[in-house]
Amino acid sequence: MNLNKIAENIYEIKPKSLMVRLKGKIEKFEMKVPVHIYANEYILEKIKQDRTLDQISNVTCLPGIQKHAIALADAHQGYGFCIGGVAGTNATDGMISPGGVGYDINCGINLLKTSLTMKEIQNTLPNLLNTIFNNIPSGLGSKGKLNISYSELDKVLNEGVEWALENDYAIEDDIKHLEENGCLNDADASLVSQKAKQRAIKQLGSLGSGNHFLEIQKVDKIYNKVIAKKLGIFENNQICIMVHTGSRALGHQICTDSLRNIEQAMKKYKIRVPDRELACVPADTPEAQNYLRQMACAANFGFTNRQLITHWLRESFQNTFKRDLDALGLHLIYGVCHNILKIEEHEIDGKKIKLNIHRKGATRAFPPGHRALPQDYRDIGQPVLIPGTMGSASYLCVGKPKAMDLSFGSTAHGSGRVMSRTKATKMFSGTKVKEDLGKKGILVKAASMKIIAEEAPGAYKDIDQVVQVSHNLEIVEKIVRLVPVGVVKG
Repeated sequence: MNLNKIAENIYEIKPKSLMVRLKGKIEKFEMKVPVHIYANEYILEKIKQDRTLDQISNVTCLPGIQKHAIALADAHQGYGFCIGGVAGTNATDGMISPGGVGYDINCGINLLKTSLTMKEIQNTLPNLLNTIFNNIPSGLGSKGKLNISYSELDKVLNEGVEWALENDYAIEDDIKHLEENGCLNDADASLVSQKAKQRAIKQLGSLGSGNHFLEIQKVDKIYNKVIAKKLGIFENNQICIMVHTGSRALGHQICTDSLRNIEQAMKKYKIRVPDRELACVPADTPEAQNYLRQMACAANFGFTNRQLITHWLRESFQNTFKRDLDALGLHLIYGVCHNILKIEEHEIDGKKIKLNIHRKGATRAFPPGHRALPQDYRDIGQPVLIPGTMGSASYLCVGKPKAMDLSFGSTAHGSGRVMSRTKATKMFSGTKVKEDLGKKGILVKAASMKIIAEEAPGAYKDIDQVVQVSHNLEIVEKIVRLVPVGVVKG
C-alpha cells in the first residue's frame, strides 16, 4: 500500500485503481477520494499488521463518498469498514452501508463524576465492586433484570432515554448530557423483526461481554483545570465511573437482517463494491430508509441500556455509602455513541452540505459553539470519552474546531486491538492478568477468566499514544487522564 506522509501524524493513500478478486475473477474499482490515516509511526506499524488499510481503501469506492475516508489512530480490521473508520456520503443519493456502523449499534460510553476521592473509597472498594457486580447483569448472553412487555419494548425502541425518565430510571439532567439527548427520532419499532425483539427483550439493562465494561476510575492528571472544572472535575484522585456497552443482540440482529435485504437490493440498483461486506444502497431508497429507522431503534435501546446500568450503579453507590445522589455528586458528565450513522452538515470546498456520516468505532467530537451541544458545554466543546484497557488510562477530552475539517467532527473511540480475541487467549492467562492488575491496585470482577484474557491490556495499542495523535492534530484537547481502580467485565 503506497502511503505518503503529508503532515505530522497524517498519512495519505491517493486515489488509484484497485484490482480485487471477486468470486474468482479480478475486477477493477476506482478510489473516488483519498484515504487519510491519523497515526504516528508506532500506530502505523500496528495498523499495517491487518487488513485495515485495504478496508478503508475499499470504502473510498462507495458511490457518493465525499472528501476522504478516514482511519483514526485506533483503527483495526473490522467487518467491511475498519473499526476506527469514518466516511461521509452525500445525504440525498450517497450510499448507506450497515458495515459502516457495524453489529454493535450504538455501543457507547457514559462517564459519571462523583464528589468522592480515592481515600474515601479505598477500604470499601472490594465491597462496592461486589455490589455493582451483583446488581448489574454481565457476561455473554446475560439477561437484564427487567420484565417488560413487547409493547413496552417498542416504547424503548421509539423513545430511548425518555422512556427511562418516565419510569424513574433517569433524571432530567441525564437527558441533556447525552448525545442526541438519548434518542434518535427517526426510530420505527414496527420495522424491527420479531426475532430481533425476542433477542432484545430479556437483555435490556445488561452489560454483555467482550470489551464492554463498567470501570471505577480515579483522576490521575488534569491538563486543563478551567475546562475540567466546568465538567465537574476538581482534583486528582477524584472518583469517576465509565459505563461501556451497546445494543446487545438487538443491534446484531438488525444489522444481520438489514445486510441481507441490502445485499439483495444492490442488484436492483446496479451497485458494485469491492467487498460484499460493504453492501450498500442509495440513501433515498426504501431499503436505506428502512435500515436507518431500525438502526435508530437499536441506538435508542443502547442509550436506554446504558441508562439503566447508570441507574443501578447509582443505587449501588447509595447503598454502599448511605448517601443520596447529590451528597455523592454522582452525576453524568456526558454520554457518547461509537457505532452510529448520523445525517450532519459539513463544509466541503467552501459549501455546507448534508452527509451520511458513518462512524464505526469512532466518537463524535464537535467543537465549541456547535448547536448540537448542551448549553453548559457549548463554550468548551463536546466532552469526548476515550477509554483504554482495564490496565491503562482513559481520557476525557473536548472536541476542537479542526475536527470538523480533518475528521467530520470525529476521533478515536478507544485504544484499538492489535490482536484477535482468540490470539489473546493463547498469549495471556486470565488468572495471571488479574493477579498483575491486582498488584497495580486494580481490582477486577469478571464473568470468566477467558474474558480477562481476551481483554488483556497487551491485546490493545497504547492509549496514551492514540489520544496524543488526536491531541497533536487538534481534533481534541486532552482535559483529564483517568486510571482504573475497580473493573467489572462482561
